[in-house]
Amino acid sequence: MLEKLTNTFSDVFRNITGKSTITEKNIEEAVDKIKMALLEADVNLRVVRRFVNSTIEEAKGEKVLRSVDPGQQFIKIVYDKLVALLGDTKTDLKLKGPDTQSVVLFLGLQGSGKTTSAVKLAARLKKEGRKPLLVACDLVRPAAIDQLCVNAAKADVPVYKEDIALPGTAKDAVRIAKAGKEYAKKNGLDVVIVDTAGRMQIDDGMMKEIADIKDVLKPDEVILVADSMTGQNAVEIAKAFDEALQLTGVILTKFDSDARGGAAISLKSITGKPILFIGTGEKIEDFEPFHPERIASRILGMGDVVSLVEKAQETIDIEEAEKLAKKMQSNEFTLQDMLDQLQRVKKMGSMQSLLEMMPGLAGQIQDTDIDTSGMKVQEAIILSMTKKERENHLIIGPSRRKRIAKGSGTSVADVNRLIKQFEKTRLAMKKMSRNKGMQAKLMSQMGNMGGFGF
Repeated sequence: MLEKLTNTFSDVFRNITGKSTITEKNIEEAVDKIKMALLEADVNLRVVRRFVNSTIEEAKGEKVLRSVDPGQQFIKIVYDKLVALLGDTKTDLKLKGPDTQSVVLFLGLQGSGKTTSAVKLAARLKKEGRKPLLVACDLVRPAAIDQLCVNAAKADVPVYKEDIALPGTAKDAVRIAKAGKEYAKKNGLDVVIVDTAGRMQIDDGMMKEIADIKDVLKPDEVILVADSMTGQNAVEIAKAFDEALQLTGVILTKFDSDARGGAAISLKSITGKPILFIGTGEKIEDFEPFHPERIASRILGMGDVVSLVEKAQETIDIEEAEKLAKKMQSNEFTLQDMLDQLQRVKKMGSMQSLLEMMPGLAGQIQDTDIDTSGMKVQEAIILSMTKKERENHLIIGPSRRKRIAKGSGTSVADVNRLIKQFEKTRLAMKKMSRNKGMQAKLMSQMGNMGGFGF
């Protein structure tokens, strides 16, 4: 995620913080490298100029040149300027209370991830206690309604649709949108999310259709879904949609695959519209609120510990963590417990996305550097065991190990290695349980981070 920018910023900061004193020349050289990195990242030229000029002006003041730690002061200035470009603070959806119906209108070009994002938002709102309804108004793309229904079923969110011959007309889309809103009202569904038709490119017909739907629904949010990997093209698309339909916000998809970041950095400055959410993967839960300060921190190689902790807390139940701690203290930790931890770590996302949130590792770790095969092998081996074997590893003799290896597609040596590692882990936990100080630290970590991963 935004690796190219992160690498450049890390190099610049490493160089400038290594100097005992900083001169105006040092600052100019550093800012020049940042300027080139932003341009290569496809950031809007006007945005780059504004960023560079304001950074140089502030960095050359006495606050930096004569401070005790000028390098850190410079980094702080760059961080603040980047946060400002990204939108200053997180922007929440402006929805009415749960007793009053809210309407969210989704729009965007084909291939931007509009339909998937609508489902992701619905799933998130449901998790927050709302009662969403998805309305299928994309009557142009043949698979759009099926895609919406299939993904909505996975998220257990209802869909309002009508069986008509496709492609439908603009009048059909307006009628279905209105009927979906009425359906939601009758069934006590408080957030109506309308998936509209996209096109391969902006055209008057599409804009007119969406404008008519907007007039009928009077939505609380008009959200554009844009592909972050298209850089400045996404910004230009946002400008066009905003001029015609007055957007309230933007969702950037494929953010996890965007190595440049031009769209994210330029969008707020050029359109004035906030980025509300980012898509960070293909799963329904790979959908995050856009926090400008956290994204700025990731770009600058400082990590994002807050998001990491939130991911852990979403996947680990505190009561389960406390039970696990008691098992560790009484030396009752089993292979089933180990399997549970492996699977919880997987739910938090890819190893690369987790490592990018760690300070100092952002931009330094690539997919090719991460070997996740060990975790997959461990999981396969434990899944091939019987319930009794997982609860009591001492009964796993030579014949059982041979059967487990065959069932998991591994070797007996792999099974032996796992059991040996497991026994070492249990021994370490037993020693730790005798140390009250380490025990307190362990419980604190479990409370804050949601458990352990192997």
